[in-house]
Amino acid sequence: MRSVSFAVVDDPRPRCAWGTSTPAYVAYHDNEWGFPVDDDRRLFEKLCLEGFQSGLSWLTILNKREHFRTAFDGFDIERVAAYGDADVARLLGDAGIVRHRGKIEAAINNARRASELLDERGSLAAFVWSFEPEVQDAEPTERATSTESVALSKDLKRRGWRFVGPTTLYAFMQAMGLVNDHVGRCFVRAEVTAARRAFTVPT
Repeated sequence: MRSVSFAVVDDPRPRCAWGTSTPAYVAYHDNEWGFPVDDDRRLFEKLCLEGFQSGLSWLTILNKREHFRTAFDGFDIERVAAYGDADVARLLGDAGIVRHRGKIEAAINNARRASELLDERGSLAAFVWSFEPEVQDAEPTERATSTESVALSKDLKRRGWRFVGPTTLYAFMQAMGLVNDHVGRCFVRAEVTAARRAFTVPT
């Protein structure tokens, strides 16, 4: 998600403009977007939901997120990896999620590939964070991909993941705190900077 300007809502604190359009976005912007995450389940959930977002708005997915969590067993990697045809049929019949066969099957496939990564690297977090940019921009720029998101996309595709293009993965990196793309005047930028400084990058 790009962050290119600032705006305010009911309180006087400046925010990234996209984070002011709805109450759901305000809460997500203020409390989640950009804060570093090292929890494998949350990382896998976000990778899946970014895939489901393809062609849609993030607000659509955000409004359905709790139902997605219920439908996908909390995005437990091993549980989703064990899904079969009956689960695909169940999910296709669930009006609370995005009922797209390709995206559903991709999420199940990606859980199996994530399970392989757990065996190889010990955690999904260690793998993902190995693509953190070495140099962080002092001020975010308007871009949809980065060198690192392209590299992460290529690596995941090589491993058999689906719906993991470089634009999708840059949005993932923004959301999970691998980059801080809150604009300079956004009050959350300083909070994210502090959280990143206190964060221990998983290895």
